[in-house]
Amino acid sequence: MNKSLPAEDLDRLFDDGGDMSEYIDQDSTRPLNLETKRVSVDVPAWMVQAIDRQASKIGVSRQAFIKFTLHEKLDSLRHCV
Repeated sequence: MNKSLPAEDLDRLFDDGGDMSEYIDQDSTRPLNLETKRVSVDVPAWMVQAIDRQASKIGVSRQAFIKFTLHEKLDSLRHCV
């Protein structure tokens, strides 16, 4: 059984570069698929402008905003199934 620690203490441990392995449930982790693929999508100019406005509001690039938004949507759909 893994040890338990309040979130603030875990944050501090992480920030300090401490060993967090004893607090991670290895049975519930899954490997990351870090392979990337380039995708080209044609969208209307108004949509690009809207994406750029939203990305600017939160201080990220257009690409980062699109990836973040797609991830959120896919994650929400995964929980619906």
